[in-house]
Amino acid sequence: MAIEHLSPQVATRLPTKSGVFQISLFRDRAGADHVALHLGNLSTREPVLTRLHSECFTGDVFGSRRCDCGEQLDEALSRIAEVGRGVVLYLRQEGRGIGLLDKLKAYNLQDEGYDTVDANLALGHQADGRDYSVAADMLTSLGVSRVRLLTNNPAKVDALRELGIEVSERVPLIIAANADNHQYLKTKVERMHHMLEVSESAAAPISPTMGTLDDLFDFLSESQREAAPGTERPVVTLSYAQSLDGCSAAVSDRPLALSGNQSMRLTHRLRGSHDGILVGIRTIFADNPRLTVRLMEGCNPQPVILDSRLRFPVDAALLSHPDKKVWIATTALADPERANRLEAQGAKLIRVESNAQGQVDLEALLRRLRALNIRSLMVEGGGRVITQFMHRQLVDQIVITVAPVVVGGVRAVGQLPSIGPHLQLRNPRYTRLGPDMIVWGRPLWLD
Repeated sequence: MAIEHLSPQVATRLPTKSGVFQISLFRDRAGADHVALHLGNLSTREPVLTRLHSECFTGDVFGSRRCDCGEQLDEALSRIAEVGRGVVLYLRQEGRGIGLLDKLKAYNLQDEGYDTVDANLALGHQADGRDYSVAADMLTSLGVSRVRLLTNNPAKVDALRELGIEVSERVPLIIAANADNHQYLKTKVERMHHMLEVSESAAAPISPTMGTLDDLFDFLSESQREAAPGTERPVVTLSYAQSLDGCSAAVSDRPLALSGNQSMRLTHRLRGSHDGILVGIRTIFADNPRLTVRLMEGCNPQPVILDSRLRFPVDAALLSHPDKKVWIATTALADPERANRLEAQGAKLIRVESNAQGQVDLEALLRRLRALNIRSLMVEGGGRVITQFMHRQLVDQIVITVAPVVVGGVRAVGQLPSIGPHLQLRNPRYTRLGPDMIVWGRPLWLD
């Protein structure tokens, strides 16, 4: 089929829970409206992270568990927002092209034992009747000629290539199976050749899914690798240890070794996978850390200390860091005499504007760090710093070590006034490491 030469009918700003996108509406010759949600400069030769998403009223609007569509849409928007550049094409091809009425009829057939392919065929349709020529024309209109395609479906890759769009990479978009969509996903694999694994254990209701340490580092490196040069802030990984009852210490400002030896090695490996590592001044007082990669091979990250009132000790271990000059983030009100003394001992002061409470403005600091070529930042603590990063929704991924002890002490995360309890991990994973449990995922910020 020849590609229609479409152009957007209207474009406007669209704030979403994932970020602020531009939305452009395209109308095809049959009168159907398709939209593109896009972010960043799409017209460069660098491949654009792209998702072709066919409309799923039941999944996208109502959160149906019979499919993985709504979660895939949320995940695609989140990933694009994380890297600051990309496009989601929302295509009006309900039910793989059969429309909502027959899709609901197909659901009834599936409840009688048909799989999703046979149900479509029984209603007189193709197994998959979608046409991506409109998608290719929309991409061309947006200036996109090369894509990194977020999909598990090789047919989408083939279709775009046949339509003149270069697919430089297929990026998996895996959503954990549940008891209601387990058979549906198996059918996608077995009869439609989708590239994903569906565990038999997924037939039972599950929450977080098992993973491996390799999965963890693939998860962390993906958004770090995709961070666009024009992104305003680093990709932020929040990493901390807590007890079973959610504590990080027994007594305020006193260190408590929670992580086992293997978990400590993981922490050092995590450090080595980031450009920078940030802790608050209270962590310096309590632990006097070196913030190096000692237990694993790897490069030391750039240490950054959050110190609004410039209380950094002149005898801190970080001043004798083996290969990095410690950066101290403070405000313009920092004491000049103390600043001079610390700079004379090798520290670099980063002065940024303060917030209404007189503390370092985190958004301003992150912009400065990105300008200083910190593309990925690991935030380790302490509790107040962790809480502020969550409160300001400045976290892209979270890695939590849960130690099998009960402390009854200081909470690892304080009160979050703006989001209260409404922070959850999207598609969380976990693995056992020695006596500890490692849990990781991307945050989902809820109103």
